[in-house]
Amino acid sequence: MKTYEIAVIPGDGIGPEVIVEAVKVLKAVSAADGRFDMHFTEFPWGCEYYLKTGQMMPDNGIEVLSKYDAILLGAVGYPGVPDHISLRELLLRIRHEFDQYINLRPVKLLDGAPCPLAGINREDIDMIFIRENSEGEYAGSGAWLYKDQPEEVVIQNSVFSRKGCERVIRYAFELAKREGRSLTSVSKANALNYSMVFWDQIFEEVSREYPEVETRHLLVDAAAMFMVRDPKRFDVVVTSNLFGDILTDLGAAISGGMGLAAGANINPERRYPSMFEAIHGSAPDIAGRNIANPLASIWTAGQMLDFFGYKEWGTRIVDSIEQMLVGKKALTPDLGGTASTGECGDEMVRILQSAGK
Repeated sequence: MKTYEIAVIPGDGIGPEVIVEAVKVLKAVSAADGRFDMHFTEFPWGCEYYLKTGQMMPDNGIEVLSKYDAILLGAVGYPGVPDHISLRELLLRIRHEFDQYINLRPVKLLDGAPCPLAGINREDIDMIFIRENSEGEYAGSGAWLYKDQPEEVVIQNSVFSRKGCERVIRYAFELAKREGRSLTSVSKANALNYSMVFWDQIFEEVSREYPEVETRHLLVDAAAMFMVRDPKRFDVVVTSNLFGDILTDLGAAISGGMGLAAGANINPERRYPSMFEAIHGSAPDIAGRNIANPLASIWTAGQMLDFFGYKEWGTRIVDSIEQMLVGKKALTPDLGGTASTGECGDEMVRILQSAGK
């Protein structure tokens, strides 16, 4: 039997509450499957750890995590710790150190999920966003000059390498080819005359190797408009770090809300562990009330199962979420229900176990 060692970082706010349910589901799946087992080791890193130690994670945190097969993350961020510290010193550090250059975010309107757009059918919103995850606008390069002086200047550099652009664009082409779907590249070359012109050039170069894949180009502002007005035009989407971050939050808003927004940070070569995290924040306003929606984290756990090769379980988890949404059973308040976080997770386990009988 294969045993997977999973590092769990519950993090801040609602993170510990939702990650308990994701782990509960993964344990139930491994027990029902019988081919593999999962062992979970929890690390108390995050904002509370920072307030005690001055660090979001210890100096040897990356070395510690490198021994695991995957990382399951709850949420990062809490009042009292600046966002640029909580994000960059834990989440972005892990992404960069482990070369998790693929950020994989499904934007899919599940059966029974609420949608704020009029006249939209379930099949109209079914996108996969491939977001460059290791450089671009989030590279952290820049300078702060003459701080607190009248002539104060800040410089924030975007870093786009040929290697970085080509590998994420090629990954997106391979996915589109495998699934027989179109591929849309989102950039902003009319305004960003170096980075985005470079991105568009590399997209064109790589596209010549995939003549069977239908391609489109959109400026990021047009892409945002069409996601609302005509979402069915999108299948697979590839874009930069910043644009992908923004557009997938918009995607969550039109496909059920942040409580149904899964995400994965992938190192495709598997030289390092990949990290799985729902894209919602730590929601400190509802932390500790046991009403947070765990379905995004559970869907993210399904992405982990996909990554390990158990795609039937990833599919079954999505199907089970749809069953809960359609039946309106054990849903949390954000989805119009009255269930607690734990009751929602328990119902997911019940459905999965029933389906396996």
